[in-house]
Amino acid sequence: RYRPDWDSLDARPLPAWFDRAKVGVFVHWGVFSVPAWGSEWFWWHWQGQHDAAYERFVRRRFPPGTTYADFAPLFTAYDFQPRQWAQLFQRAGARYVVLTTKHHEGFTNWGSPMSWNWNSVDTGPHRDLVGELGEALRESNLRYGLYHSLMEWFNPLYLADKQSEFKTQNFVLKKMMPELYDLVLKYKPDLIWSDGDWEAPDSYWNSTSFLAWLYNDSPVKDTVVVNDRWGRGCSCRHGGFYNCADKYRPGTLPEHKWEMCSSLDRLSWGYRSNMSLAEVMDEMSMIEELVQTVSLGGNYLLNVGPTKEGVIVPIFQERLLALGRWLDTNGEAIYESQPWRVQMENTTDTVWYTSKGPVVFAIFLLWPWDSVLCLSSPIPSPDTQVTLLGFAGTLEWQKQPGKGMLITLPSMLPSPLPAQSGWVVKLEGVK
Repeated sequence: RYRPDWDSLDARPLPAWFDRAKVGVFVHWGVFSVPAWGSEWFWWHWQGQHDAAYERFVRRRFPPGTTYADFAPLFTAYDFQPRQWAQLFQRAGARYVVLTTKHHEGFTNWGSPMSWNWNSVDTGPHRDLVGELGEALRESNLRYGLYHSLMEWFNPLYLADKQSEFKTQNFVLKKMMPELYDLVLKYKPDLIWSDGDWEAPDSYWNSTSFLAWLYNDSPVKDTVVVNDRWGRGCSCRHGGFYNCADKYRPGTLPEHKWEMCSSLDRLSWGYRSNMSLAEVMDEMSMIEELVQTVSLGGNYLLNVGPTKEGVIVPIFQERLLALGRWLDTNGEAIYESQPWRVQMENTTDTVWYTSKGPVVFAIFLLWPWDSVLCLSSPIPSPDTQVTLLGFAGTLEWQKQPGKGMLITLPSMLPSPLPAQSGWVVKLEGVK
């Protein structure tokens, strides 16, 4: 059995499904989707920091005396169709989906008994959003992750604990922990994506005793995966897989399983109604992030923010489907792959490697101008075979003077600019 201390908890092997999955979709959805402006930290910027731009925004758009609580009834989820979401995420090539069950605003997307009248069943949608999405995802064979913020900016219990320099734990005992147990027992998640931990140590949050229960006695003890945000100083050190920081990119292969979370809207995780096309990640950037992440042993979690009605806007759908099309052709080099002995060509960051057993995949992000791909890392043998994923037949190659190999690519692509980003050559019989 695991003890409630980091030495014991950190020794737990990570359930294998997570590393195999490689690709996930993150969904930031809550009352912040109502103002849909600035970011999902709207309430904090407006009333925690009294940011003039946010104050002006509320004055111009809402009646005098509006409070953040007044936004909740406008969070309607009228157009939320969980099955459509699940199909979209499946077509995007995702193997798991992480939904915000509760952000730092404290509003819960399920009928939490500890969050009276500040939850999606009592007000707003009058629906169990966490449960409905979970059901649809499981029908589509997708793993279900729950994002949960430990802290709540303006909860009086939390503010009182903070005042006491976290020597009291009323918020943890009466609100946060009961909710976390409720989520696990009710929805049996495959993943818990913790956040909002940074103001207090893990001893305040009771993180280790919760994780010991999770790993020893919970209904998901053998399958559940958690991240590393369980208290000040835990990030990149304790927990299951490491997030380290938002949009984290290690330069070299980390020793520990990690995940890179990124957002299609480069400026926000929640939906913004004034988002412009230039602020949305393009297909090339998305594929590059995915390839670099997986080559370095990470998982790629790509975020969308739905509208208050529950619509994933067409530009986000288009990007997700583009990712899915790329994975339909090249997924063999991504899913269930392992980092190779070399992660990238030493001369360039446009060629990245993954492997599966003896097979090596070289993923190149730019099509060479002369259609000859020069790889210096693989050592070919007389039996070496080279194929291009998505293209029938084998490719010709020759040993490069010095070391490595020159691969002649099919000259079927219209120049000067190929229509997609990223191609994969599969190398068999190389060292």
